[in-house]
Amino acid sequence: MLKDAAMRKSNIIYWASGIVSICGIIFEVLFGALGSYILGDGVKQYTLTISLFLTGMGIGASLSEKVMKNLIISFIWVEFGVAIIGGFSSFTMFGITAIAPEGTDAFYLYFITTLVGALTGFELPILIRKANEIGVSLNRSTARVLFSDYAGGLVGGLLFVFLLRPQFGMVKSAFLVGCINVAVALVVLWLFRKEIRHFFVHAVSGIVIALALILGLFFGEELAFTFEQKLYQDPIVHMEQSNYQKIILTQDQNDVRLFLDGSLQLSSTDEYRYHETLVHPAMSFGQEPKNILILGGGDGVAAKEVLKYGTVESLTLVDLDPAVVELANNNRQLLNLNDGALKNEKVTVHHKDAYEFLEKSDEWYDVILVDLPDPNNESLNKLYTKEFYSLVRNHLTAEGVMMVQSTSPVFATEVYWTISETIASTGLNTENLHVDVPSFGNWGFVMASRKPINLENLTIEPETRFLDEEMLGSLTHFGKDEDGSILDADGEKKELTPNTLIDPHLIQIYERAWENY
Repeated sequence: MLKDAAMRKSNIIYWASGIVSICGIIFEVLFGALGSYILGDGVKQYTLTISLFLTGMGIGASLSEKVMKNLIISFIWVEFGVAIIGGFSSFTMFGITAIAPEGTDAFYLYFITTLVGALTGFELPILIRKANEIGVSLNRSTARVLFSDYAGGLVGGLLFVFLLRPQFGMVKSAFLVGCINVAVALVVLWLFRKEIRHFFVHAVSGIVIALALILGLFFGEELAFTFEQKLYQDPIVHMEQSNYQKIILTQDQNDVRLFLDGSLQLSSTDEYRYHETLVHPAMSFGQEPKNILILGGGDGVAAKEVLKYGTVESLTLVDLDPAVVELANNNRQLLNLNDGALKNEKVTVHHKDAYEFLEKSDEWYDVILVDLPDPNNESLNKLYTKEFYSLVRNHLTAEGVMMVQSTSPVFATEVYWTISETIASTGLNTENLHVDVPSFGNWGFVMASRKPINLENLTIEPETRFLDEEMLGSLTHFGKDEDGSILDADGEKKELTPNTLIDPHLIQIYERAWENY
């Protein structure tokens, strides 16, 4: 009988360790996602949060050796701590970002990451000791608790990626996981109640924490929305978390703005200056272009400009996120901008990574427009490498041309000219253009083709709001502070090198360039 009771209690411990490890890994990747969204540079933030979380676990494990008595109560209050701190983490992070001085949000995120990591590291040694105390051998208890922990880590990662983040978002996910932590603590408290003094006090404390988290689960996101609204100049009219990014539309009178993970993608007041420069020089340079490829551009506005050309027979658009395209096809504000271009019978949309699409495609295109977000993380940096532009080149017809959005030659001069150098390293002839887009600032493009590029004799036939033939030549002239004369620390002209998969130095240049903007 005693052996059966010990077995039941040890099984409870194994199940508890598995569930709390699921919660721990979810909080770990949640903190990385929060850092990526609010602070930028996903690789940097995930690296820091994982490192700090593991460091915290080490600290917690070291401190736990001092706990030799009241193991169950220690475990319960550790879970209460994880629940309340982790559960309110996303909510408070948005609040601090909205109202606190610059830099406070980063300090807070790294602090709670380390703290929750320490509490998580505190759990396992306690559970192992409790299993051993019950009568399970140390080797067996350690192996089983660690197995539950590692298996739970896998489950937690999968849950966050495929369920919590896309379905619940970061605020609700944190509250929900916190509820699970406190539920585990209350279940363990009840099952071990005969061993616990002042059971009622602990139970009431847990119930209060659970009620706070439940209230946060139902009402926290709405309040967090008011915090997030302060991050944007105009009122938010649409917000969703897709499988890939946070999509936000704001509107102030006639100015509609699209943001992806906090980065501005377009403003309805001046998007035509950007999209006309992206599309019409390349389309006019091509010899009656028939087969067109757009990489990115899920908002559909570039596609609208392409479809102004009667020679176009097919337009392929590759955008990773189906949610952006769905919004472009159904949202009234975006439909007013793109004229329903993505619903045109000539348009085929593929939801794939642009690199992967080009690797597997055997199509040739007369014009390829590369309208991708800036290289502000490792996954996007891959799409600004010599290898990627070589793939683009290999899908151009003999007379084909590509146009690449290439960030700002004013704010990120070295970034812009490194992109240009990278494209030129594929053997293509290049031409550099830039245009003033008030919502972005001065913005650059790189045009490339196998044949020499001369914009002087081009004719832009479709109706435009900004661009004409006389203006084309002026877009190729750069001021002294943006002409690619990058100086090193000794005042000598710096030699730029192509960005490659092996040497992805563009992302570091990008971070330095934009840190003051």
